[in-house]
Amino acid sequence: MLVGVCDFPGSYAFPPAGYGGIERWLWAVAVGARAAGADVHLLGPGWLTDLEHDWVRKPVRLEDISTGSLAERELHDTGYDLLVVGHEYPSLPAWTRTWNELDCDVATFQHSPVFQHTATAFDGQRSRLYCYSPEMIERYADHRPIPELAVHLGLDEEEPPATAGTDLVWLGRIDEEKAPHIAVRAAQILGRRIRIVGPVFDEAYVRRHERLFSADHVKWIGELGGPAKTAAIADASVFVYTYARTYVEAGAAVFGESLRAGTPMAALTWREGTCADAALCDETGAVAVVDPREEDETAARRLADAIEQAESLDHQRVQAIGMQRFDPARHFQAMSARSC
Repeated sequence: MLVGVCDFPGSYAFPPAGYGGIERWLWAVAVGARAAGADVHLLGPGWLTDLEHDWVRKPVRLEDISTGSLAERELHDTGYDLLVVGHEYPSLPAWTRTWNELDCDVATFQHSPVFQHTATAFDGQRSRLYCYSPEMIERYADHRPIPELAVHLGLDEEEPPATAGTDLVWLGRIDEEKAPHIAVRAAQILGRRIRIVGPVFDEAYVRRHERLFSADHVKWIGELGGPAKTAAIADASVFVYTYARTYVEAGAAVFGESLRAGTPMAALTWREGTCADAALCDETGAVAVVDPREEDETAARRLADAIEQAESLDHQRVQAIGMQRFDPARHFQAMSARSC
């Protein structure tokens, strides 16, 4: 099987060293496809040039190819069986026109809860859209979505054997939508230290919650990538996951990252059917579902209870489940098979 994994214009490198959503997913699919026995080409100029010694890298984007051109004929003659792309591409006319000349399947994962596809973008067979949670399946029901947990990988983020850590950890972008202040308050209720890992996207949000964020039990780590990022997760006793009431998580990378590192999760959600419900089970974490009409203090106390539940779980068992549930080869095999 010959697979083309397509980059797209963006601010992150391919593959990214620490953050990025679609970029990390595309790299995981490329790695998983190779592990599953497929031949893989990295399509597009965004891929790091130092990958060329180990990967076939073709710096061409389908939307830039002219009809009837030599580049189009060469792409057709290459004989791709599957193209894996960012979710925008099947709704981009210039990209779709070239793809239709290639006689191959296309698969993508929905990384945005708001992007609107064209009505004909997906047929569930030759063109397939995958969604993480029941919530996302419902939002994109018109496009015949297929349920699948996304796998994300970064550079040099291989997980060490699981060990029981010490402090709590929260990781992600720091802004109102991700709501880390609730995680900080839950840690405070328990008398626990919590490490906050990630870039600040909203300084005003941090200032609004300055009393919490500047408390003695909070350690600001900043943005990490590679082995340092993996270590920050693996060295924690529990990964604390939060988001805002109105935010819809399309497919958070942190679930796979935490479970593969052997760190159980305590998740705060505001409704049933979220990514936390799809990713976690009783052996890997605890989910606190809180009525969105409740105040932050109530949510923090419910999250504190979930942290205590998650802390009793076996880290080695968490890692074993995480490695299977978020295995790149398994993920590729699921996405490369046409639905019935």
